[in-house]
Amino acid sequence: MGARYQRRAADLIQKHLSELLGTRVNDPRLHMVTITGVQVNVDTTVAHIYFSVMGDESVQADALDGLRSATGFLRRELGQRLRLRNTPELRFHYDPSFERGEHISGLLDRLKDDSGTEPE
Repeated sequence: MGARYQRRAADLIQKHLSELLGTRVNDPRLHMVTITGVQVNVDTTVAHIYFSVMGDESVQADALDGLRSATGFLRRELGQRLRLRNTPELRFHYDPSFERGEHISGLLDRLKDDSGTEPE
């Protein structure tokens, strides 16, 4: 299977997971979870799903527990919605890139305030 198939499968999984989390999953731990990316392996048997959630480490851990708890439901729903050769195993990973971006933005704002000019 080619990279194009993998990319398309990942995009479809991300789209449908985001929709399912917003409309069908009632777990309060997953209220503010955002799917930031999906990568599937070559034969689409495993999907690595990256998520972000606002809050401290305990909120992140609760969200990961909630996602793992809902894995069976999410996988079954994906299998019904998608026309893939395989319904992939879902593996969830916290994506810290949003926090890193916020941290860098804060640092740039402090530099701007300290120097009184825009950083280049």
